[in-house]
Amino acid sequence: MDECTHADDAVPPGFEPAFIEAGSFLGLCGPIYQRRRDDGRAPVLALRVQPKHLNLRGIVHGGLLVTLADSALGHAINHARQQPLGVVTVSLATDFVETARLGDWIEADVDIQRVGGRMAFANCYLHVGERRILRASGVFAVVQAVPGAQHP
Repeated sequence: MDECTHADDAVPPGFEPAFIEAGSFLGLCGPIYQRRRDDGRAPVLALRVQPKHLNLRGIVHGGLLVTLADSALGHAINHARQQPLGVVTVSLATDFVETARLGDWIEADVDIQRVGGRMAFANCYLHVGERRILRASGVFAVVQAVPGAQHP
C-alpha cells in the first residue's frame, strides 16, 4: 500500500516505474520513477516524497537525497555507452541547497562530464519544480561491462 497521502500524489505525465529489483536498497527507498528522453540521454529519475522519506524534523532525510543522486549518476553513466557498464562510486560530494517536504516530486537531472575507459565524471542536480535542492558531483570507476544487464 502506498504511504503517500497527499491529494497531489499523481505521477507526472511521461514518468513510469523504473526497473529496480524489489527488496534491493534502492527498491526500499522508492518507488522510483523514470522519464525517458528523446535526445538519447539517460532517463530522468524521480520520486514522490512519502512519510517514510522524512527525518525527525519533518523534511526529507539527506541520506535519501544522496541515495537518489548517487543512483541517478550511476544510472546515467551506465546509459552513456551502447553496452551497460559496471561502475562503482569512488567519490561523491554533495551540497544541500534547500529542503524537500512531504508530497514533493523530486527529479534528478544528470550532466555527464566524461566517461573514459577507467573513470567517469558527472554532476547531478535534484530539484522540486524549478527549485534546486541538491547538487552532487561524482567520480565513478568503470569496473567492467555487465553481461546480460538490462539497459534502460
